[in-house]
Amino acid sequence: MTHVVEHGTRSAPPIDPVIVDDNDAATYCNPERLKPARDWPPVTITRATIDREVERLADAPRPANGRRRALFVHPNAPTPGRGLTPGVQVALEVLKPGEATVPVRHNSTQVNFCIRGAGTAIVGDRCIAYSQYDVWNHPSYVTYRHANDSNDLHVRLTYSNAALLEMMRVHLVEEDPQPAKHRAERDAHPKSSVQIPTFQIGDDGAALMPYETLINPPSVPSPVLHWPWQTVKQNLDRLEALGAQYVGRRLYLLYNAKTDRFNGTTPNFFATMTIRPPSIVDRPHRHVSSAINYYFHGSGYSRVEGKRYEWSAGDLMVSAPGWAVHNHASYDASPVYELTIQDQPLNIYMESLLWQESLDQPGRILGSDPGFTTNRS
Repeated sequence: MTHVVEHGTRSAPPIDPVIVDDNDAATYCNPERLKPARDWPPVTITRATIDREVERLADAPRPANGRRRALFVHPNAPTPGRGLTPGVQVALEVLKPGEATVPVRHNSTQVNFCIRGAGTAIVGDRCIAYSQYDVWNHPSYVTYRHANDSNDLHVRLTYSNAALLEMMRVHLVEEDPQPAKHRAERDAHPKSSVQIPTFQIGDDGAALMPYETLINPPSVPSPVLHWPWQTVKQNLDRLEALGAQYVGRRLYLLYNAKTDRFNGTTPNFFATMTIRPPSIVDRPHRHVSSAINYYFHGSGYSRVEGKRYEWSAGDLMVSAPGWAVHNHASYDASPVYELTIQDQPLNIYMESLLWQESLDQPGRILGSDPGFTTNRS
C-alpha cells in the first residue's frame, strides 16, 4: 500500500475497525444485560482500609508536586478509566501540617469533601478555608492548589469525572501552569463581532446554526462554591421531624445553580447530604445513575439486588450500581449522616435517567417525563 508523504512526514497507516453484528435479539435483549450489579457489584472500602492508606501516604516521602494521593478503583474498572463507578473517579488525598501542593489544572471537574482536619483551597481567585465535612467544588480548567495550615493531618476525598474523560482519552492535566499564560487565556476574546443568526427551517423547530456561533456559544460562568458542614447540618437536622411515615429520603442536594434543571453540584454529578434517623428503612427503588456513599456518622445496612451489605461510620461504598434495586436502613443507636455522589445530572442531560421511585410504579425518564412525588405536606 502506498502512503502519501507531505512535507517530509509519512502518513500513519489506517487501522481496521472491529465490526460486530449487534442485531441478535438473543444478545441485545438478553435479560442479563439488565442486571448491572453482576458486572459492577457493590464494593466497600472500610474505615480501617482508609485509615491504613492515610497512614501510608503520610509516611511516604513528599512527592515533588506535594500531592499525596491514591485512587480507590473498582476491581472491574477499565484502564484507562480507574473509576469507583464507571463515570466517577475517587481519590484519597493527604497533606501533612505545613504542606502545600503545586498548582494544577485539568478539564475534569471536582467535588472535594474534607473527612479529617482542615485546610485552605485556592481555586482560581477564590480562597476557601474549610474544616471537617465541608464540601466545595472545582470548575473545569481552573488552576488550584491546597495548603494545610493546621496542626493535624488534612484528609479529603476528591470525586471527579476524570474516569469518564480517561475512557474518552481526553483527560488533560497541566502541572504548575504559568500565571501569565493563564491570564492571557482568560482575557482572550473573539476578534470578530459578526453576528450571523441561527434560523429555523421547518415548522417542527429544526434550525441551522452557523459555524461562528458553534465556536463561540454563550458562556455561563462556572462558580467556585463552598458548603460548610455546620450550616448544612443545621438545615439537615430539621428533616428528622418528617417522621417515620415519610416515604422520601431526608436529604439536601448541594446545588450549583449553573447546572440549572439538571440538578448538579457539578455538570456531571451531584453531591447530597443525608440524615437517616435511627431505625429508618427506605423503600426499594432504582435508577440508571450510580451512587457512592460515604458514611461519616452512625451505622446500618444496604440491600442491593437482594444482597445485604453492612456499613458503619468511616466506610466508603459503591451502594447502588446503575439500575440495581436497592434500599438503605439505619440501626437504632444514632442517626446516620452520609455524603452521596451520583451521576444524575449527566444522565438527565443525556435523557437517559430512567428512575423508578417505587417498584410498583413504572420507571420514568427524569427531566423529560413528569417525575415523582412524596407524601410530604
